[in-house]
Amino acid sequence: MNALSVYNVNKYFEEPVHFQVLKNISFNIHKGEFVSIIGKSGSGKSTLLYLLSTMDTDYEGSISINGEQVTGLKQNQLATFRNEHIGFVFQFHFLLPEFSVLDNVMIPALKLNQRTKDEIEDMALELLGLLDMKGEEKKKASKISGGQQQRLCIARTIAVDPEIILMD
Repeated sequence: MNALSVYNVNKYFEEPVHFQVLKNISFNIHKGEFVSIIGKSGSGKSTLLYLLSTMDTDYEGSISINGEQVTGLKQNQLATFRNEHIGFVFQFHFLLPEFSVLDNVMIPALKLNQRTKDEIEDMALELLGLLDMKGEEKKKASKISGGQQQRLCIARTIAVDPEIILMD
């Protein structure tokens, strides 16, 4: 089964003028594959990631993730699907700046409610250690370096054990 299937996707921007940013994009990615999308600035890489993440639904064509058609799902269905299946590391961190590093890793996993708080905390501490952030757990996310914030995002993404991780 494909982890990700994209068929004949087209995306248009209307402002400031009508512009086609993605044209007839089709591909399959199998489970376990690592895929990089490369191209010059402005070529549509981030736009494609937002479509794949189900955060942007204004496109033509179809997208399936783990055999489930996500094109056409309602926003509440997409939100549930994202929380359960997709991890994100985007250019902007989307951290909770007034919460601690540890809390930022734990909150998405706590929200899923699939493990106990102690299990989530243990796993979060282990991930932070693996990403060379041991000793930073109690600092506010706004008080760590940009590189540490990026690693914090990676830890937060891995903590929910997603089937697909998208990174921009």
